[in-house]
Amino acid sequence: MVRHQNLQKLKDGRVFDLIIIGGGATGCGVALDAASRGLKVALIEKNDFSEGTSSRSTKLVHGGVRYLEMAVKKLDRVQYNLVKDGLRERGILLKNAQHLSNRLPLITPLYKWLDVPYVFSGLKLYDLLSGKQNIGHSCLLSRKEALRRFPTLKAEGLKAGVLYYDGQFHDSRMALSLALTAEQHGATIANHVAVSGLCKEGGKIVGAELTDSLTGESWQLKAKGVVNATGPFVDQIRLMDNPETAKILTASTGIHIVLDKRFAPPDTGLMIPETEDGRVLFVLPWENHALVGTTDEPSEITEHPKPLEAEIDYLLRHVTHYFNLQVKKSDIKAVWSGLRPLVSDPRATDTAKLARDHVIEDSASGLLTIAGGKWTSYRKMALDTVDHALKRFNLSAPKPTCQTEQLPILGSANYADKGDLELSKKYGFDADVASYLNRTYGDQADQVAKLANGGLGIRLVKNHPVLEAEVLYAVRYEFAERVIDVLARRMPLALVDSEAAKVAAPRVLEIMAEELGWDRQRCEEEILLAEMRLTEAL
Repeated sequence: MVRHQNLQKLKDGRVFDLIIIGGGATGCGVALDAASRGLKVALIEKNDFSEGTSSRSTKLVHGGVRYLEMAVKKLDRVQYNLVKDGLRERGILLKNAQHLSNRLPLITPLYKWLDVPYVFSGLKLYDLLSGKQNIGHSCLLSRKEALRRFPTLKAEGLKAGVLYYDGQFHDSRMALSLALTAEQHGATIANHVAVSGLCKEGGKIVGAELTDSLTGESWQLKAKGVVNATGPFVDQIRLMDNPETAKILTASTGIHIVLDKRFAPPDTGLMIPETEDGRVLFVLPWENHALVGTTDEPSEITEHPKPLEAEIDYLLRHVTHYFNLQVKKSDIKAVWSGLRPLVSDPRATDTAKLARDHVIEDSASGLLTIAGGKWTSYRKMALDTVDHALKRFNLSAPKPTCQTEQLPILGSANYADKGDLELSKKYGFDADVASYLNRTYGDQADQVAKLANGGLGIRLVKNHPVLEAEVLYAVRYEFAERVIDVLARRMPLALVDSEAAKVAAPRVLEIMAEELGWDRQRCEEEILLAEMRLTEAL
């Protein structure tokens, strides 16, 4: 319903200051920065918000320990500044999205005495670079203390451990919340709308042709500037502008598997800085489960990359190497793969050594492209992009400087750590449900609770805290248009337990169909799409 209203705004002939293509971390961040400065913004996403890479990250907000090591070893100032900026942005994100993020202690186990001073000094430098945004001090752990904090860690050969801190967050809801906050500041946002062409006059871009992905309807939207913020897909839009342009992006794939919570303590993660082939491995508590990732392999750019069996085997082999527990494929509750956009020389082959920095490019016809980066630096990327757009498109903003450093996103302004206790007391929720609602919706949780109190307070599936009321809330207030939008992005169910998501799908369909008036054909399409995504690739 809210999407329908926004589509009408995109069709009524108004001219926007900026059309922003891409509803992931980058696009949503740019939309919020621009809208909060008072610009007239249209945010367009061809699928669902964060449906691509932005919902399939390792869920960490970090400066990049690996990049710091490379900066020191090679005296690389680019990598050094990347880490320093990332640590600053980590602190800002944790402050502005309190309900969706948290500080997370991580242990690096050390099995060689020579590694102890090297790793410890590196992580102390990591602390130092965070400056005033430091979220915790690294410390050396004895073998006994490391095993106490992470009991399933393999004890054989363990010499010591180093404890350090990084941030953790809920990526898909973060992107959605950025988009919704941009809308609060005047942006017109629309998912499931594709840019099918660029409109030009005299060789200069003056807008875009849009196509509703759900109905096939097309129309033109005029704007003073167009920003290409499509993550791994920026070259597709660049080629739409100029078929002769050289590609500027490569990608690596990161695979993640989800295991039962017994594989990780509820409040501590594990970081292996270097496996035998030089990759980083994480084992993290997330949504009452254990999240394991990630590999780093060159990859083709596709919308829904399918996890390869070899990558799954790789993770299982390495998890077993560092755990006293045997981990089998039957223990996997969910698996997904995401792309990492890397601005690079297309001839480069070692994606692990590429800086995750971002670049801004102008085409001759006026397409502004923001490429590269990572989730942690989304706000800095947005700041740089909007600053550039103001000059490039000669835009006059009521607030010419960035407003987002101290701008809480939707749900965070009046968030309370103990809000779950109030929800339990007021609505009678079980403790796990109240905790989940509080950290998922923040100060908006009461709105979901009221819908639950109206007859939709039942869990969608056993042993998970997600409620039927969330489906209705997602449709009415969060632009959910498909069953998989709800299962995979409005709630984390598909990402932690794909079988449970399959069980919940029919009820999600029933609620959405009644609210949106779907006919039988649409219902059949929705359930088939959900089953395909839950079985093949989210």
